[in-house]
Amino acid sequence: MEQRGLTIQRREGTGKSVAKRLRRSGRVPGILYGGPAAVPITADPRDVLRLIHGHEGSTQLLTLTFDGSTENRMAIIRDMQFDPVSEALVHVDLQEVAMDRPITVSVAVHPVGEPAGVRDQQGILNLVMHELTVSCLPSLIPERIDADVSALMIGDVLTVSQLTVPAGVRILNDPNQAVATVSPPRAEEVPVAAAAAVTAPAEPEVLTERKPKEPPVEEAAGKEGGKRERDKEREKEKK
Repeated sequence: MEQRGLTIQRREGTGKSVAKRLRRSGRVPGILYGGPAAVPITADPRDVLRLIHGHEGSTQLLTLTFDGSTENRMAIIRDMQFDPVSEALVHVDLQEVAMDRPITVSVAVHPVGEPAGVRDQQGILNLVMHELTVSCLPSLIPERIDADVSALMIGDVLTVSQLTVPAGVRILNDPNQAVATVSPPRAEEVPVAAAAAVTAPAEPEVLTERKPKEPPVEEAAGKEGGKRERDKEREKEKK
């Protein structure tokens, strides 16, 4: 694993007011623990962020150098705190490590290959675990752990027990825990209005014979009387 360096300074004083003053001056407060005694420190937040850029999810081994001194210590970044609004780095925790003692760290999972279920069945790859917890010597911390997903078909699951790790590295997660799977393709969504039109067709219009409008009683009586008069006239014409 590549080792990177970080220059730090011892911090004089603790408390919120000191931390705020440091942040205003462009420094970030922190703590270095794991040695004989915890040491309050400060660092340049740009240097810290530069170290983790592109290595999110994985723990890195650092060579710490105290500013103005030749003293070096080996450490890892154990925790970082960010402002919830500005997302600026506000605190960093460093843990000093002994090179001959195993430590527990997080390592990113990296999928390798194109799943057969994605290529041939139009499935969707789901990376269930993005990082693993491992135990190893500081010098053996891997940059990442590759997960070969090329053989996965729809419905298949790659578990922790199927991963291959470097010698000297032991995964602490449950061996049966899912790392990646391939799910069926999502069905296309049908608009609500269109779905309603398909599932609930309109009832056919029932056509009924329209009855002629009945004339008013007076009009009907008048017509009947007129018919009788015409019949009488026709009878007279016949005689």
